[in-house]
Amino acid sequence: MKKTVTLWIILDLIFLVVFNALFFVLGGTEHNASAWMSYAFIHFAYIMLLLTPIMIRKGRSASMFGFSLLSISTAYFFIAFVMGIIFILVAPESHNVTLLVQLCFAGLYGIALIANMIANEHTAEAENKRLSEIAFVKDASTKLKGLLDSVSDLEAKKKVEGVHDVIYSSPVKSHPNIAQIENRILLVINDLEAEIFIRNWEHIILIADSLLCMVNDRNMQLKKLN
Repeated sequence: MKKTVTLWIILDLIFLVVFNALFFVLGGTEHNASAWMSYAFIHFAYIMLLLTPIMIRKGRSASMFGFSLLSISTAYFFIAFVMGIIFILVAPESHNVTLLVQLCFAGLYGIALIANMIANEHTAEAENKRLSEIAFVKDASTKLKGLLDSVSDLEAKKKVEGVHDVIYSSPVKSHPNIAQIENRILLVINDLEAEIFIRNWEHIILIADSLLCMVNDRNMQLKKLN
Protein backbone atom coordinates (compact mmCIF):
# COMPACT_ATOMS: atom_id res chain seq x y z
CA MET A 1 0.00 0.00 0.00
CA LYS A 2 2.78 2.42 0.93
CA LYS A 3 4.60 1.63 -2.31
CA THR A 4 1.43 2.27 -4.32
CA VAL A 5 0.92 5.66 -2.65
CA THR A 6 4.54 6.57 -3.38
CA LEU A 7 4.13 5.62 -7.03
CA TRP A 8 0.97 7.72 -7.34
CA ILE A 9 2.76 10.72 -5.82
CA ILE A 10 5.63 10.29 -8.29
CA LEU A 11 3.15 10.01 -11.17
CA ASP A 12 1.36 13.18 -10.03
CA LEU A 13 4.65 15.08 -9.78
CA ILE A 14 5.81 14.21 -13.30
CA PHE A 15 3.70 16.91 -14.94
CA LEU A 16 4.82 19.57 -12.46
CA VAL A 17 8.48 18.68 -12.89
CA VAL A 18 8.33 18.57 -16.70
CA PHE A 19 6.21 21.72 -17.02
CA ASN A 20 8.39 23.75 -14.66
CA ALA A 21 11.55 22.51 -16.35
CA LEU A 22 10.28 23.60 -19.77
CA PHE A 23 8.94 26.89 -18.42
CA PHE A 24 12.20 27.99 -16.82
CA VAL A 25 14.69 26.34 -19.20
CA LEU A 26 13.02 27.61 -22.39
CA GLY A 27 11.65 30.87 -21.04
CA GLY A 28 14.07 31.73 -18.27
CA THR A 29 13.04 33.48 -15.09
CA GLU A 30 12.10 36.82 -16.62
CA HIS A 31 8.39 36.89 -17.46
CA ASN A 32 5.72 39.56 -17.47
CA ALA A 33 2.59 39.54 -15.29
CA SER A 34 0.47 37.74 -17.92
CA ALA A 35 2.90 34.82 -18.07
CA TRP A 36 3.13 34.50 -14.30
CA MET A 37 -0.65 34.63 -13.97
CA SER A 38 -1.03 31.86 -16.54
CA TYR A 39 1.69 29.89 -14.75
CA ALA A 40 -0.23 30.20 -11.49
CA PHE A 41 -3.61 29.26 -13.00
CA ILE A 42 -2.14 26.17 -14.68
CA HIS A 43 -0.79 25.01 -11.33
CA PHE A 44 -4.09 25.80 -9.64
CA ALA A 45 -6.02 23.76 -12.23
CA TYR A 46 -3.65 20.82 -11.87
CA ILE A 47 -3.78 20.87 -8.07
CA MET A 48 -7.59 20.94 -8.19
CA LEU A 49 -7.49 17.93 -10.52
CA LEU A 50 -5.35 16.06 -7.98
CA LEU A 51 -7.64 17.06 -5.10
CA THR A 52 -10.87 16.09 -6.88
CA PRO A 53 -10.87 12.44 -5.67
CA ILE A 54 -11.03 13.75 -2.09
CA MET A 55 -14.26 15.61 -2.92
CA ILE A 56 -16.06 12.52 -4.23
CA ARG A 57 -19.09 11.58 -2.11
CA LYS A 58 -18.89 8.08 -0.70
CA GLY A 59 -21.71 5.69 -1.44
CA ARG A 60 -22.96 3.04 -3.84
CA SER A 61 -22.83 5.57 -6.68
CA ALA A 62 -19.30 6.76 -5.85
CA SER A 63 -18.03 5.75 -9.29
CA MET A 64 -20.71 7.89 -10.96
CA PHE A 65 -20.00 10.80 -8.62
CA GLY A 66 -16.29 10.47 -9.29
CA PHE A 67 -16.73 10.37 -13.05
CA SER A 68 -18.75 13.60 -13.11
CA LEU A 69 -16.35 15.54 -10.85
CA LEU A 70 -13.22 14.23 -12.52
CA SER A 71 -14.65 15.08 -15.94
CA ILE A 72 -15.23 18.67 -14.85
CA SER A 73 -11.78 19.03 -13.26
CA THR A 74 -10.07 17.42 -16.25
CA ALA A 75 -11.86 19.69 -18.72
CA TYR A 76 -10.96 22.75 -16.68
CA PHE A 77 -7.32 21.69 -16.44
CA PHE A 78 -6.98 21.28 -20.20
CA ILE A 79 -8.69 24.64 -20.83
CA ALA A 80 -6.51 26.41 -18.25
CA PHE A 81 -3.41 24.68 -19.63
CA VAL A 82 -4.11 25.57 -23.28
CA MET A 83 -5.11 29.14 -22.48
CA GLY A 84 -2.14 29.48 -20.16
CA ILE A 85 0.32 28.29 -22.81
CA ILE A 86 -1.16 30.76 -25.30
CA PHE A 87 -0.79 33.68 -22.88
CA ILE A 88 2.71 32.57 -21.91
CA LEU A 89 3.80 32.48 -25.57
CA VAL A 90 2.00 35.66 -26.60
CA ALA A 91 2.88 37.44 -23.33
CA PRO A 92 0.59 40.47 -23.75
CA GLU A 93 1.80 43.59 -21.99
CA SER A 94 -1.53 44.20 -20.31
CA HIS A 95 -2.37 41.45 -17.84
CA ASN A 96 -6.05 42.43 -17.64
CA VAL A 97 -7.17 40.18 -20.48
CA THR A 98 -5.22 37.22 -19.08
CA LEU A 99 -6.65 37.74 -15.61
CA LEU A 100 -10.23 38.13 -16.82
CA VAL A 101 -10.13 35.11 -19.12
CA GLN A 102 -8.54 32.85 -16.50
CA LEU A 103 -10.88 34.09 -13.77
CA CYS A 104 -13.91 33.47 -15.98
CA PHE A 105 -12.88 29.88 -16.65
CA ALA A 106 -11.98 29.35 -12.98
CA GLY A 107 -15.35 30.77 -11.94
CA LEU A 108 -17.25 28.56 -14.37
CA TYR A 109 -15.25 25.59 -13.11
CA GLY A 110 -16.08 26.44 -9.50
CA ILE A 111 -19.79 26.77 -10.27
CA ALA A 112 -19.88 23.48 -12.21
CA LEU A 113 -17.88 21.63 -9.55
CA ILE A 114 -19.93 22.87 -6.60
CA ALA A 115 -23.23 22.35 -8.43
CA ASN A 116 -22.27 18.74 -9.16
CA MET A 117 -21.15 18.19 -5.57
CA ILE A 118 -24.53 19.48 -4.34
CA ALA A 119 -26.35 17.24 -6.82
CA ASN A 120 -24.23 14.28 -5.69
CA GLU A 121 -25.12 14.99 -2.05
CA HIS A 122 -28.84 14.98 -2.88
CA THR A 123 -28.45 11.75 -4.85
CA ALA A 124 -26.50 10.08 -2.05
CA GLU A 125 -29.06 11.16 0.56
CA ALA A 126 -31.91 9.83 -1.56
CA GLU A 127 -29.97 6.61 -2.06
CA ASN A 128 -29.36 6.22 1.70
CA LYS A 129 -33.04 6.90 2.39
CA ARG A 130 -34.01 4.28 -0.18
CA LEU A 131 -31.66 1.73 1.38
CA SER A 132 -33.00 2.42 4.88
CA GLU A 133 -36.56 2.02 3.62
CA ILE A 134 -35.72 -1.27 1.91
CA ALA A 135 -33.98 -2.49 5.08
CA PHE A 136 -37.19 -3.25 7.01
CA VAL A 137 -38.79 -5.46 4.37
CA LYS A 138 -35.48 -7.08 3.50
CA ASP A 139 -34.43 -7.77 7.10
CA ALA A 140 -37.83 -8.96 8.27
CA SER A 141 -38.49 -11.25 5.28
CA THR A 142 -34.96 -12.67 5.37
CA LYS A 143 -35.25 -13.42 9.09
CA LEU A 144 -38.59 -15.16 8.67
CA LYS A 145 -37.34 -17.12 5.65
CA GLY A 146 -34.46 -18.42 7.75
CA LEU A 147 -36.80 -19.43 10.59
CA LEU A 148 -39.08 -21.51 8.34
CA ASP A 149 -36.57 -24.35 8.13
CA SER A 150 -36.74 -24.73 11.90
CA VAL A 151 -40.54 -25.00 12.07
CA SER A 152 -41.58 -28.64 11.86
CA ASP A 153 -45.24 -28.21 12.87
CA LEU A 154 -47.30 -27.88 9.67
CA GLU A 155 -49.88 -25.40 11.03
CA ALA A 156 -47.23 -23.21 12.65
CA LYS A 157 -45.11 -23.32 9.52
CA LYS A 158 -48.07 -22.27 7.39
CA LYS A 159 -48.70 -19.31 9.69
CA VAL A 160 -45.07 -18.17 9.68
CA GLU A 161 -44.89 -18.63 5.92
CA GLY A 162 -48.00 -16.49 5.53
CA VAL A 163 -46.41 -13.67 7.53
CA HIS A 164 -43.26 -13.97 5.45
CA ASP A 165 -45.19 -13.72 2.18
CA VAL A 166 -47.10 -10.63 3.32
CA ILE A 167 -43.92 -8.87 4.48
CA TYR A 168 -42.02 -9.90 1.35
CA SER A 169 -44.73 -8.37 -0.85
CA SER A 170 -45.12 -5.26 1.33
CA PRO A 171 -44.18 -1.81 -0.05
CA VAL A 172 -40.50 -1.11 0.60
CA LYS A 173 -41.11 2.63 0.78
CA SER A 174 -41.43 3.62 4.40
CA HIS A 175 -42.34 6.71 6.44
CA PRO A 176 -41.05 8.14 9.75
CA ASN A 177 -44.55 7.87 11.23
CA ILE A 178 -44.51 4.07 10.96
CA ALA A 179 -40.94 3.56 12.20
CA GLN A 180 -42.24 2.60 15.64
CA ILE A 181 -44.51 -0.15 14.35
CA GLU A 182 -41.73 -1.48 12.10
CA ASN A 183 -39.37 -1.68 15.06
CA ARG A 184 -42.07 -3.46 17.05
CA ILE A 185 -42.54 -6.00 14.24
CA LEU A 186 -38.81 -6.74 14.24
CA LEU A 187 -38.87 -7.23 18.02
CA VAL A 188 -41.82 -9.62 17.75
CA ILE A 189 -39.94 -11.58 15.07
CA ASN A 190 -37.14 -12.00 17.62
CA ASP A 191 -39.72 -13.30 20.11
CA LEU A 192 -40.96 -15.69 17.43
CA GLU A 193 -37.41 -16.97 16.95
CA ALA A 194 -37.13 -17.67 20.68
CA GLU A 195 -40.40 -19.62 20.67
CA ILE A 196 -39.35 -21.62 17.61
CA PHE A 197 -36.15 -22.55 19.46
CA ILE A 198 -38.17 -24.15 22.29
CA ARG A 199 -40.77 -25.52 19.81
CA ASN A 200 -43.75 -23.89 21.48
CA TRP A 201 -46.02 -24.37 18.45
CA GLU A 202 -49.22 -22.99 19.98
CA HIS A 203 -47.48 -19.81 21.06
CA ILE A 204 -45.79 -19.58 17.65
CA ILE A 205 -49.19 -19.62 15.94
CA LEU A 206 -50.45 -16.82 18.21
CA ILE A 207 -47.33 -14.71 17.57
CA ALA A 208 -47.62 -15.30 13.81
CA ASP A 209 -51.26 -14.16 13.86
CA SER A 210 -50.24 -11.08 15.85
CA LEU A 211 -47.41 -10.36 13.42
CA LEU A 212 -49.76 -10.64 10.47
CA CYS A 213 -52.08 -8.05 12.01
CA MET A 214 -49.15 -5.73 12.73
CA VAL A 215 -47.82 -6.01 9.19
CA ASN A 216 -51.24 -5.37 7.68
CA ASP A 217 -51.64 -2.38 10.00
CA ARG A 218 -48.22 -1.09 8.91
CA ASN A 219 -49.12 -1.40 5.24
CA MET A 220 -52.52 0.23 5.74
CA GLN A 221 -51.00 3.20 7.62
CA LEU A 222 -48.32 3.52 4.94
CA LYS A 223 -50.97 3.61 2.23
CA LYS A 224 -52.75 6.46 4.04
CA LEU A 225 -49.51 8.42 4.51
CA ASN A 226 -48.45 8.09 0.87
